[in-house]
Amino acid sequence: FSFSTYNKMWADAQKDLDIQLQREREEFLQPEKDHVKVFKMLAASYIKYIQIFRSLETAHDQLLHQQKRAAIRKVLDGVIGRILEIKKEMVALENSEFHYIDNILLDLQLLPEDLEIPIPRYFIKERLGVLQQREKLLDEILLSAGLQAQEPVRTMTVEEATKLIQVAERARQGRCRAKLMKQLYLEDKRQRQTKLQVDMGPSPDAAATCIQKVWRGYIQHRKTEKMREEEMIFLGMSLPPHLMAPSISQIGARQVNALQGEVQERHDDIFIKDKLREMEGPHIKEALEEQIGQCFIENWHITGRFPDYPTEKAGGSKAIFSEKTPEQVMEELANQEKMALEKAQKGKKEEKKEKVKEKTPQKTGNKSAPVEDEGWKMAPSNFLSIMEEGSSQYKAFWQNRDMGWDFHQDHDPELIKEEKREEVEEEIRVQVDELMQQKLENLKLAVDGEKSGKQKKGRKSEKVRAAMMSLVRRTIDSLYRELVEKELLIKAKMVNLSDYVGKYNYLGSTLRQVDVEPVPSLADVRQLIALYGVLPLGSQTVHEKAPLVKALLLAGPAGVGKKMLVHAICTETGANLFNLSASNITGKYPGKNGLQMMLHTVLKVAKQLQPSVVWIGDTEKIFSKAAPKAGEKVSPERLAVMLPKFLKALKAQDRVLLVGTTTRPFDANLKPFCNVYQKIILIPRPDYSSRFGKYFLWKHIILQNGGAITNLVNISCLAKVSDGYTQGHMVQAVRAVLSELRLLQMTRKPLRTEEFVTSLATQDPVYKEEEETFK
Repeated sequence: FSFSTYNKMWADAQKDLDIQLQREREEFLQPEKDHVKVFKMLAASYIKYIQIFRSLETAHDQLLHQQKRAAIRKVLDGVIGRILEIKKEMVALENSEFHYIDNILLDLQLLPEDLEIPIPRYFIKERLGVLQQREKLLDEILLSAGLQAQEPVRTMTVEEATKLIQVAERARQGRCRAKLMKQLYLEDKRQRQTKLQVDMGPSPDAAATCIQKVWRGYIQHRKTEKMREEEMIFLGMSLPPHLMAPSISQIGARQVNALQGEVQERHDDIFIKDKLREMEGPHIKEALEEQIGQCFIENWHITGRFPDYPTEKAGGSKAIFSEKTPEQVMEELANQEKMALEKAQKGKKEEKKEKVKEKTPQKTGNKSAPVEDEGWKMAPSNFLSIMEEGSSQYKAFWQNRDMGWDFHQDHDPELIKEEKREEVEEEIRVQVDELMQQKLENLKLAVDGEKSGKQKKGRKSEKVRAAMMSLVRRTIDSLYRELVEKELLIKAKMVNLSDYVGKYNYLGSTLRQVDVEPVPSLADVRQLIALYGVLPLGSQTVHEKAPLVKALLLAGPAGVGKKMLVHAICTETGANLFNLSASNITGKYPGKNGLQMMLHTVLKVAKQLQPSVVWIGDTEKIFSKAAPKAGEKVSPERLAVMLPKFLKALKAQDRVLLVGTTTRPFDANLKPFCNVYQKIILIPRPDYSSRFGKYFLWKHIILQNGGAITNLVNISCLAKVSDGYTQGHMVQAVRAVLSELRLLQMTRKPLRTEEFVTSLATQDPVYKEEEETFK
């Protein structure tokens, strides 16, 4: 694709977004009592926003123009946040995390794949350097602590080396002898056959018949295979050959993508910023000094004294940058005095009212008319304004902008100057603040004679307090190293969310129409993990303004992929992974306040190096119904009491997610358990009703482990037989069959269905009683 293609994709996405925003203004602002109609409106908006999201993400990833990517990024964050808001409304409306909208997909003529939540690639790309450095540091710490196995380097003794050489030499001689004996045998066999043919006489007809038989069988076999392939292509069950093979344009696109990241990371803005600082810096500094000095003089003329210089927290000189006349300043001072008097009078009136309320008895009867239910109404959004602002900026600036002169299509120098001018002004303002603050103190000393000892005392106390705190405070690097060495901060496995293979449930809405709650599909689970885990952790704007999810529970039988999903969240967002499982924290921080110290350390590192995932495996153990043993001072059960405080300390700006995994949630004390995990995702085993999903799973697992599928492997039969088994059982069965020796034999001895069935039969399935308990 050329740049014009992605520009057009961006333009089309903006048009669709404008139509969607207009639709929301018309539909969502009016109350609606029909819940079925409301859900259809929400589902249609949800699907449309996902389509816009996919187009914007592709354009943002492929375009090189820095300012365009920044404009798309702003709208992209707004669209992601709006998707999460609509999802929250759908959950509240149906009282279920899982939604089945296959009938709406059918009406819109869309495929279930169109519901797949795309993972923005900028989550990793923008932080690639930081993530690589962190991974390198983690490997170094693990190696130095002996927690990660290094390449084994072992010296041999002379006896061991001699024995190894003898074994190798004897094996070589054995192979040579076997080869010689084989040659002698074949030569002897050939002589006997030649002698037999001479005695009986040659038969050209028999030889020709044999050759014809083999050749005709081979030709017919090829024709049959070709006819079968053509039939499958005609039925739409497989792709044509020209679509299967990578085209020249695709190969070229891969080469372009390899160079694209380098162009996107060009630092032309640094060069322009330096140029601005050099050319315009002195003029900016002079103007700021003049403006601040004029403000001091005006204040002295009005109030008779110089003002206090605003602190850096209050914004420094920004707080006094205002072009106001002396009359306006006098009016502001008068208004402040007036408001102070009004507050004092208001406080007295409220006290009198409270006293009167205490004296008068409350009326028991309520004669007011009951309020009628107006129906459902969409909650206020934090992202509509972001999307509307981005849309208006696109129309005003980018829609009709002529970019024909820009051959490289990678940046606009004038736009970078406008952006960087503010940064240069801010840097110079900080320098001017230090200079003008000193000048103000000198003026106060010369004119007002002010130099009180209180300020000195305050500063001194602050310095003392800072010095005392520095003795107690530890650096993030030292805390990070400590957590790694104690194996509380672990290395996440490189697993993408797309590796969690599962297909969509095509009968969901049909089953709900007959009052049967369908079993969630693996595609639904994958979607929820993307919505609640990946998207908020990947974007700071989305996490701050979207519906906040602090804790997530993944519940399901053993082998359904709960740990894999935890690692996938970390891989897709570049998050740190903290392991606070009961078996992992025991004895790590002894003492009465050990667990509290551990949580404090984890919280500090997780917030400082966000995004972070705090994982508690077998989380039901810390919420156990059984009382802790007597004399056990540091028990994992104490962690359950501290987790609510841990979650309370997490604010909207902290991209930290608590994820619990459990195979037996019914063993936990449910009240505190559900207070901590307010979002619970049930991950069931794949059942036979989603037979195509199981068919696809078997095929994916066999190919992933190096197997080759032939006509001797009946995958449909495996999907039927494995009803009741989880993905973990299937992976174990395939790995048990496909050993190194079996993979070498596969060319002359193809895989058979019976091998996998025999391996699967040695494992225990998930029984119906356990499934019912989960439900």
